Amino acid sequence: MRRKAPADAPVAKRKAPTGAPVLKRKAASAAAAPRAAGFPIEPPIEPMLAKLAAELPAGDGWLFEPKWDGFRALVFRDGDRVYTQSRDLRPLDRYFPELDAMLRATLPERCVVDGEIVIAGPRGLDFDALQLRLHPAASRVQKLAAETPASFVAFDLLAVDDRDLRSRPQAERRRGLEQALRRAADRVHLTPCSRDRTTAQDWFHRFEGAGLDGVVAKHESTTYQPGKRAMIKVKHVRTADCVVAGFRWHKHGQGTLVGSLLLGLYDDAGALHHVGVTSAFSMDVRRRLAQELAPLRKNALDAHPWRGWANVGDGDGDVRMPGGQSRWSAGKDLSWEPLRIERACEVKYDHLQRDRFRHATVFVRWRPDKRPSDCRYDQLEVTPPAELAEIFARRPA
Repeated sequence: MRRKAPADAPVAKRKAPTGAPVLKRKAASAAAAPRAAGFPIEPPIEPMLAKLAAELPAGDGWLFEPKWDGFRALVFRDGDRVYTQSRDLRPLDRYFPELDAMLRATLPERCVVDGEIVIAGPRGLDFDALQLRLHPAASRVQKLAAETPASFVAFDLLAVDDRDLRSRPQAERRRGLEQALRRAADRVHLTPCSRDRTTAQDWFHRFEGAGLDGVVAKHESTTYQPGKRAMIKVKHVRTADCVVAGFRWHKHGQGTLVGSLLLGLYDDAGALHHVGVTSAFSMDVRRRLAQELAPLRKNALDAHPWRGWANVGDGDGDVRMPGGQSRWSAGKDLSWEPLRIERACEVKYDHLQRDRFRHATVFVRWRPDKRPSDCRYDQLEVTPPAELAEIFARRPA
């Protein structure tokens, strides 16, 4: 998401669909008038965000959707031109060239659609495969696009023709989106939506094994509010006991403030794997951690299971090293300080992506009663995969 995309290649123009209340054709005299040049809304647009809640909201008027775990993407279309914008307002088209033709074949000729780019693999959504797309070489991107093609899942309609729909209520935008995607292509999908809370709770549990992140709730009266947390998200939360194997200094306190703790788990063969970080500390806690962990730094690298990574640069392939650069780090200082393997802590996490935590964890407490060697993968809850085809096969009525 941090690299600039080249200009889009031109492709054939498709005729816009019609029919839904929000997508009705204008009168013949209006249709004959010259349409505005450019996208219906010019990018960039900050996407509407969600605030975290412990449970699904009760009451009337809520629309529930599965929460997709991919790259947030706003798609702008004006005839032959398609522009895809990331959550942080950067172009994405360069990294997903295979979506261009699909979006033109499916979306109205002039529109702005909010959604998520995902890659569906045999074990569910594959976020690692998405990350691999952020590559500087166009040839590499094209190769991956052929091997692991991406899909776009649409969940909101911001504009159609020359009408900005952001001031319209969610329920109306949803009806318009269903009509806009009535000609869904192979890899352009409409996210499921239900008013039934029981159905949403079923999605929350049943689709987790496919890599979905939880459930999003939107009230039917909500307008589209760029940059505002106007939706509600409920995510999976579990706890795990992890080895604290090292840390990184905070960017504003080298030598005095701990930025994040590096977490590890042992596999059945006794190897300690780097599985993620925990970093949501106040400045006071960061300062205390630097003092508290200082004794564990002495001679820490001598017998450290990750000592082979101490002088290694960028990560390669499936190697997960705490000090390795990645396409996401964008030159950030990821150097790390090893600690003697003597401490364990409990953290909250949402779900596991293969062999590591998908998102940053939340520190809960130290576990002085827990031996680091007891912090193993087999403590983690494993959810069996659900069939993504069940979701991707859905079509609006």
